[in-house]
Amino acid sequence: MKIGVVTDSTSDLPQYLIERHDIQVVPSILILEGKEYADGIGISREDFYNRLPALQGKATTAAPSIGDFLTPYQTLFSQGCDQIISIHAAGQLSAIINSARQAAKEFGDRVTVIDSGSLSMGLGFQALAAVEEAESGLGSALEALESTKKRLKVYAALDTLEYLKRSGRVPGLVASVGGLLSIKPIIEIKDGEVKPVGVARTTKQNDERILNLLLEVGEMERLAILHTNAEARAKKLLSELMSRARRSVPREILFVNVTAVIGTHLGPNAIGFAAVKK
Repeated sequence: MKIGVVTDSTSDLPQYLIERHDIQVVPSILILEGKEYADGIGISREDFYNRLPALQGKATTAAPSIGDFLTPYQTLFSQGCDQIISIHAAGQLSAIINSARQAAKEFGDRVTVIDSGSLSMGLGFQALAAVEEAESGLGSALEALESTKKRLKVYAALDTLEYLKRSGRVPGLVASVGGLLSIKPIIEIKDGEVKPVGVARTTKQNDERILNLLLEVGEMERLAILHTNAEARAKKLLSELMSRARRSVPREILFVNVTAVIGTHLGPNAIGFAAVKK
């Protein structure tokens, strides 16, 4: 049985992994000063984050259409796939999965649509787990995906609450505190929700907290260091991790400047990680 894997651009999968595993990636939509961009096309991530603070009006996002999913499904079936696993951004945070589900109806039970409950490489690692087990059959691929989901840790240290407030994707308690104090929140993406796990007053405190959360993961099967145009801080996080817990990290560590569609809600100068416990 040949199994294909489809995901969306919020998975943050590096291009070389997409090509290596022949993963179909459906771009989400970024709306910037009245102009629509397919995520990752027409504007670089670096340019987006540099422009974001000074934009006239807020950046917004939109889900891809049903038709945007029909094409990759049809492509994979035309290439001889018998089944497709289509895994996407948390349904509580994005409408992307709704379009995927509607498109999947055209193919009966040949397309299995999965809510990752996560974002960025939290989603990407689940897609990788599925595609790596795909040769063993649909059951094995879904089991690998579910195992990865259960062992996943995704955290971010934000530089400001402003962008989460604009998006509405922030718990009321943290939003109310943020209105009174200049704080830098630490959040977890878990079970499809953005959950506050702490706040800091300074960037240094924020960096220390995210490092401690990373060290608490223990031995890791997969790891991605994430940032929103904060490369220097992200590299420092990785350096500190390697100096303290080199034996706990996997051989291959991904280093990802988070896609603009997610960064719209997080804002620039954030750092974080997605890790799968061993």
